[in-house]
Amino acid sequence: MSRKVLVVDDNPLVLLVASSMLAELGCDVDTAADAEEALEILADRPVEVLITDVSMPGMDSFELAHAAKKMNEQLKVIVVTGGDTDGHGFPVVRKPFSREDLQRTMARNTGLC
Repeated sequence: MSRKVLVVDDNPLVLLVASSMLAELGCDVDTAADAEEALEILADRPVEVLITDVSMPGMDSFELAHAAKKMNEQLKVIVVTGGDTDGHGFPVVRKPFSREDLQRTMARNTGLC
């Protein structure tokens, strides 16, 4: 079964690579460049998994994750970081990551795409 995934990152290249990897894994992927756009998408269509970069201008991933979980408590959240930041209770994928890293994290925390 395909997962409906929203990927949020302010870096267009990371957004493209991550969304392409997820599409290759069979996920139905939407993308957003910031938290505001992500919240609009989350309000407008069903999303099962939110994958968001930790460091973004404005609202960071943890604020976004908590706001998104208020909208849909069943939403699974994975945070992506290039630093040593812990996930604050959310699963973490560290940059740079491979498709296998992403697939493994998705499998462990959301079920396969």
